[in-house]
Amino acid sequence: MLKQVLLQATETAAALIKEYSTRSFTISNKEGINNLVTEVDHKSEEVIFEIIRKNFPDHYILSEEAGEIVQESKYKWIIDPIDGTVNYANHIPICCVSIGLEVDGKMEMGAVFNPFLNELFFAQRGEGATLNGQKIFVSNTTHVIKSCLVTGFPYTYLDTPNGPLEVFSKFIRKGVPVRRLGSAAIDLCWVAAGRFDGFFEHKLSAWDSAAGFLIVEEAGGKVTDTKGKYYNPYQPGIIATNGLIHDQLLSVMLGAEVPDAG
Repeated sequence: MLKQVLLQATETAAALIKEYSTRSFTISNKEGINNLVTEVDHKSEEVIFEIIRKNFPDHYILSEEAGEIVQESKYKWIIDPIDGTVNYANHIPICCVSIGLEVDGKMEMGAVFNPFLNELFFAQRGEGATLNGQKIFVSNTTHVIKSCLVTGFPYTYLDTPNGPLEVFSKFIRKGVPVRRLGSAAIDLCWVAAGRFDGFFEHKLSAWDSAAGFLIVEEAGGKVTDTKGKYYNPYQPGIIATNGLIHDQLLSVMLGAEVPDAG
């Protein structure tokens, strides 16, 4: 029942954001420059809430736009109604609905759906990860200098040592391709599918990574915080890789130079 509701909510919201993408919709700005929210974010969130509440009215909900709807429950739904809103507002088809389900403090299921590419990623703890029902696995690249990476930059941050720009600069000066898609949930899923070898970001919220980090783990990857410790989505930094380049990527995040192959 939980899986059925998770997928129904994800698919319904994804269909809605695709439908509204061809219409005129309002766009406003949250804190910071170009930190956008659209009326479709709210509409997507509303249909997700409706489906969850209809089936599980006593479950806890954490969502990007509405915030926390606190209930005394071991079940928590962590929702990003549109991850990649700036892309969506500019009609760039790299955006998605992302929903994670936490049970007793542990992420148990996650779904991420990009309706523009018709890609539905799903994972359940202990049962692997899938893309449109087919099993997916992380890549087998063994050297970070030979990898293809993806990252993102927060809207507000201090330009501190080993911060986003400094780490990015280290990689691109070594010729390592580092992409920026604008959707952390999709970044994580593409690591899980072996399209990227690793993803790193210094500042995310729980709804950005809750579903995606489980999908990476269930596809055979490794996820930690930026210090190499156990990852949980309630702290900001993340490193998600195929596992084989994880320690090398972590060392760069901690201040080392990009290691050569060999």
